[in-house]
Amino acid sequence: MTDVATTLRARLALAAPTPVPFQRGEHREADGFHRERLEFLGLEGDTIPAFLFTPSGRAPRGGVVVFHQHNGEFHFGKSEVAGDVGSPFQAFGPALARRGLAVLAPDALTFEDRRDPIQGVAPDYFDGIRHYNALAYRLLAGDTLMRKVLDDAQRAVSVLTDAATLEGRSIGIAGHSYGGYTALYHAALDTRCRFACISGAVCSFATRQRERTGMTLFETVPGLARDLDTHHVLAAIGPRPTLVVSGSDDKYSRDADDVVAKVGGDFITSLHVDRGHALDQERFDSIIEWLVARSAAE
Repeated sequence: MTDVATTLRARLALAAPTPVPFQRGEHREADGFHRERLEFLGLEGDTIPAFLFTPSGRAPRGGVVVFHQHNGEFHFGKSEVAGDVGSPFQAFGPALARRGLAVLAPDALTFEDRRDPIQGVAPDYFDGIRHYNALAYRLLAGDTLMRKVLDDAQRAVSVLTDAATLEGRSIGIAGHSYGGYTALYHAALDTRCRFACISGAVCSFATRQRERTGMTLFETVPGLARDLDTHHVLAAIGPRPTLVVSGSDDKYSRDADDVVAKVGGDFITSLHVDRGHALDQERFDSIIEWLVARSAAE
């Protein structure tokens, strides 16, 4: 088959990455890191809010864009990566910044401050409907939610590079669950991502359909499964180092080991646990260590 990046970019009409202007907002000092709110525009003229985390008292040696999870909590986005709300095992921003990395955590479309007209970290009755409509409205217009999500992701890498002055330094991406699916497809398309951590998000289409596992709405691209499957997307990231985190009781990464075996190659590091989908201390710590090590190795 034609390489995945070419296939997907053509199918989605996804433009190549470009520099993206951004605005700096509120900032605060914390224990070992600095946090700043940034805003930049998406391809539809929409505002994308994000938190930028940088280490205190030193220049970052590299950077990571962290895409937040879904978890049915549309009111949580960048603030969960910040450790302000939600699971402490999603607080990658402070943990990585204290270890010397710059981290950009953007809100995904229809999450937290991108729930037009709702903002903040309180739930709203129409949260799920807004997310559904983000797909439905685009399909009606002949567009896809995946194009929007991946364009947002490309812009986030551009903003992190400039905002944290990382030109020439190593930049990776990471995410769990919804964020993991974002990282999977984004890394396959954007070679500026020098390494990728994909947690709770490597599972074949056939297994998810057989076990009646929900599909992320942004993957709902007509005919996508005729063109590729998860192992094709994962293989397209190679030879760039990739960490795949999975659980035997996690329906969103049920057959991750089989997918990885089908890909082959030594660019993938697998962390498989006999537990469920939600991250725990072991996986959180292992992801941090791997990202820090990869940044130092690049």
